[in-house]
Amino acid sequence: MENIITVVHVLAAASLIGLILLQHGKGADMGAAFGSGASGSLFGVSGSSNFLSRATSISVLVFFVTSLALAYIASHKSSASSVIQAPVATVNTSVKESPPAQTAPVAGTAEDVPN
Repeated sequence: MENIITVVHVLAAASLIGLILLQHGKGADMGAAFGSGASGSLFGVSGSSNFLSRATSISVLVFFVTSLALAYIASHKSSASSVIQAPVATVNTSVKESPPAQTAPVAGTAEDVPN
């Protein structure tokens, strides 16, 4: 379940980045608004909401809900999963003696070799 929430969280974050970059800033018309006499366009019309702003608000809602869900899951995990409280594995340092290897008899010795 945590993996699904993480994937939805990352997708919501990516969609937020894309949607915010696609939107037209309200301050972009400020320079033109002072000279043209259109004072209503200075801070934008408060009643209108287009598709991008609605999609952004939905993405923000999904992002916050998944953030809270991931925080809740992280705070309620079992305490045994902590690195500090995890049991330490014991390492066997004793060396086992292996039985002596069986060797084949040598055919000749140095004394048998002619000079």
